[in-house]
Amino acid sequence: MKAVLFEKFAEAPKLVTLADPTPDVDGVVIKVEATGVCRSDWHGWMGHDSDIDLPHVPGHELAGVVQAVGANVRNWQAGDRVTVPFIAGCGSCPECHAGHQQVCLNQEQPGFTHWGSFAEYVAIHKADLNLVALPESMDFATAASLGCRFATSFRAVVDQGKVSAGQWVAVHGCGGVGLSAVMIATAVGANVIAVDIDDKKLARAKQLGAVATLNGTSTNVPEAVIELTRGGAHVSLDALGHPVTCFNSIQNLRRRGKHVQVGLMLGDHTTPQVPMAKIIGQELEIYGSHGMQAHRYGAMLDMISSGKLAPEKLVGDRISLSDAPKALMEMDRFQSIGATVITSF
Repeated sequence: MKAVLFEKFAEAPKLVTLADPTPDVDGVVIKVEATGVCRSDWHGWMGHDSDIDLPHVPGHELAGVVQAVGANVRNWQAGDRVTVPFIAGCGSCPECHAGHQQVCLNQEQPGFTHWGSFAEYVAIHKADLNLVALPESMDFATAASLGCRFATSFRAVVDQGKVSAGQWVAVHGCGGVGLSAVMIATAVGANVIAVDIDDKKLARAKQLGAVATLNGTSTNVPEAVIELTRGGAHVSLDALGHPVTCFNSIQNLRRRGKHVQVGLMLGDHTTPQVPMAKIIGQELEIYGSHGMQAHRYGAMLDMISSGKLAPEKLVGDRISLSDAPKALMEMDRFQSIGATVITSF
């Protein structure tokens, strides 16, 4: 199979030919029809993820068709159109038994713990637990964009943030995760303030339902959010993962407000400064949000099918596998609007 491979961290990946994967007894092999290029892949390529062994094939946002099925798989067969959360649960640990596969004690992640989807084929473990059937009406590029950014945002807004109609929600960072959060929070009836340093991304956020936008290069963000909301956001999300956006997201909350950290804090950003006096004195709630379980996809897909959510609007550039190395290396420059998706192999 053709695949993108890197042999050293932070050195240019190459397009190579590798042996096709085979399924384990509980897994499947998926023919990849589309796979997103995500900032998490960039973190992995930079060496920020301890799970990665070299050489490595990145890629974790994927959709495609089941190609081969392991002997113990019961719910899937060749030809099924599927996607998968970027976290594959083991099915045996206490968290999996409680339905929290997104924090599985023995989790596997394509593109991190094993070779991923920047390839013609990818192996997925524990298929009966982790695969999600795709509606026939959904194209593969849109489905691939669900796997990390959109599904992660859905859980962050709906399950962790518990956003409700009429609340003020601040979204810090309007990349793929942030724009998804803007759309989802708007769909459940919140008043969304979008924050970024790129006016083009802010304009896109406005199109997706944000009632106000703030450019962080020219505005004191916490003060502006508190003024707009007459007291601060009820829920605020750091969708980027940076010390500045993390701090601002907490600082712009109203009393007893809720901060949800969605963007990864890796490398030099693992220990950001937080306004602890405000957290204590105003009884703020601080949550993490890490992916979404396969069994929760049904609620999200129902909102998509009903027209309340339109993730296809968040698909940006469609590129070929040969373009992926360059796209991956440039993920730290925050240039793209919407999800870049590999659709040609």
